[in-house]
Amino acid sequence: MTYGGSNQPRPSRNERREAAREKARLLREEQKKRERRNKILIQGGIIVAVVAIAALIGTLIFQSVKPAGPGPQNMASDGIVLTAGEGGGITAVETSALAAGATPTATVPDDSGEVANIVMYIDYLCPFCGQFEATNSESLRTMVESGAATLEIHPIAILTNKSAGTQYSLRAANAAACVADSSPDSFFDFNAILFENQPEEGTSGLTNDELKSLAEEVGVDSQSTVEKCIDDVQFKSWVQDATNRALTQPVPNSELPSITGTPTVLVNGQQYGGSLEDPQEFQAFVLQATSATFNDSESTPTPTPTPAQ
Repeated sequence: MTYGGSNQPRPSRNERREAAREKARLLREEQKKRERRNKILIQGGIIVAVVAIAALIGTLIFQSVKPAGPGPQNMASDGIVLTAGEGGGITAVETSALAAGATPTATVPDDSGEVANIVMYIDYLCPFCGQFEATNSESLRTMVESGAATLEIHPIAILTNKSAGTQYSLRAANAAACVADSSPDSFFDFNAILFENQPEEGTSGLTNDELKSLAEEVGVDSQSTVEKCIDDVQFKSWVQDATNRALTQPVPNSELPSITGTPTVLVNGQQYGGSLEDPQEFQAFVLQATSATFNDSESTPTPTPTPAQ
């Protein structure tokens, strides 16, 4: 504290002592204020840090333990149904996505005896599936495009542990589900190109980038959506559930108690057990199964389209 000129009396000892006490009091109050401010700031910082850490932990848990999501669109039966397009080519029957825990809706087959209802359960790592596909892919395309047949494809993953730890069987089935969900009319071509590039059982299989390249090669819609779906393995839970259902539950529209291996091929409910390398034998079976349905129906006989060899 500063005092004025010579006209002011010199402060007494008591006044100087009181002034010192007042100054000390003001300093103590200022110090307390600073301490309170610092305490508030520290507490706020701790709260912000705790919230940030909790959010980070929550994100990590969510990413590492993803809840079971819905299945893909257009596969309400656990398979995708392909038919002749109005303007030519092959188109998919559109259905809503299967919710988590929901029961699949079995496809209602055409029982007129004029159309072959072909159903296939396949694994993209299965070498026998690859043989059947190489033998019959083009005749299947012709039958579907001509309206002589519908084709229902069920991708399952029974060989997930046969690809050197990469789970290729599951990832390939997921990729097929991604295409069914976002670009269903490209499914037949994507299914075919997966088998054209089929890896050997026991190898690491195709990478996700290679699967995305195949999707781009067949010209899928929403390429970016399909790529993200493949990278995220978006339908992993659905593939696992669909595989389990196929192996443990009765096969719809047939007398089979379950699927015991791949490929399992049904025509109008009858299982094909012939050669995987003879296209004529499979075509003859298709005609026989369709004729049997025709004979069991009450329809007026009409010519059945003949599949191309």
